[in-house]
Amino acid sequence: MNTIYRIALSLVIIGAINWGLVGLLDFNLVDAIFGVDTFLSNLIYSIVGLAGLISLPILAKRFAEDRMDGPAVFTEPRPQMEAGDEFEFYETERRKTERKDDDTIV
Repeated sequence: MNTIYRIALSLVIIGAINWGLVGLLDFNLVDAIFGVDTFLSNLIYSIVGLAGLISLPILAKRFAEDRMDGPAVFTEPRPQMEAGDEFEFYETERRKTERKDDDTIV
């Protein structure tokens, strides 16, 4: 994972902890440290919000990886399939085992 994504994800986690404190204990840590509605507190909120936007590709990549493991990846129509033919699921299992045997890191 890239350094910028690690920093962004750390800030998102810190922001989530702050929101947890607000929801559970009615205590805003950012306002307690930097003051209510000050420039610094607004800057912190803006940085955490930007970190959330930067972290979106991490989530999208994870969803794409999860989707690639399912059988839906290999259900595209092939020229040799007739309308109404069933998909050969053994081929999906074969491809999964081939992928597990491959130890290369992409």
